[in-house]
Amino acid sequence: MRNIKAILEYDGTNYKGFQVQRQVLTVQMVLEQALEKLTREKIKIIGAGRTDAGVHALGQTINFITDSTIPTERFALALNSCLPRDIRVLTAVQVPHSFHARYSAVWKRYRYLIRCGTSGGVFWRNYALILSDPVDVALMQEAAAYLVGTHDFRCFCAGGGEAKTSVRTIT
Repeated sequence: MRNIKAILEYDGTNYKGFQVQRQVLTVQMVLEQALEKLTREKIKIIGAGRTDAGVHALGQTINFITDSTIPTERFALALNSCLPRDIRVLTAVQVPHSFHARYSAVWKRYRYLIRCGTSGGVFWRNYALILSDPVDVALMQEAAAYLVGTHDFRCFCAGGGEAKTSVRTIT
């Protein structure tokens, strides 16, 4: 059995988030179906994080255990042949069995795009918040500075979560 780590990107427009949910289309569901088609194994993937409905990812890390004989260096190409065009596997490498996409993650980067103006919205509508009014960038930067550092985000946590701590460091 091999532990495969893959880096992927996806346009989340057509998905109800990353994590498998009943009766809705998710990125994880599509990936697991593609892996089953490719390997003829029932594979459960582990993601470094989850995205909400309509959210995109550039560099999402996943891992999965497989008995497949597909050469590791061919896994990305093979998997992409079974995936829709809005989900792409960029790389795949074999990693030690101790690697876990979620628990081995050291950091995550989030990027939020805001586009001001009334033109170009048709191309940006799925990738940015479109505002017709100008924003005060200096004031936004001043407000964002309050988030930098180590803070307890317990008040933002859903009940029953699996996280060991609600303390996070924002850089």
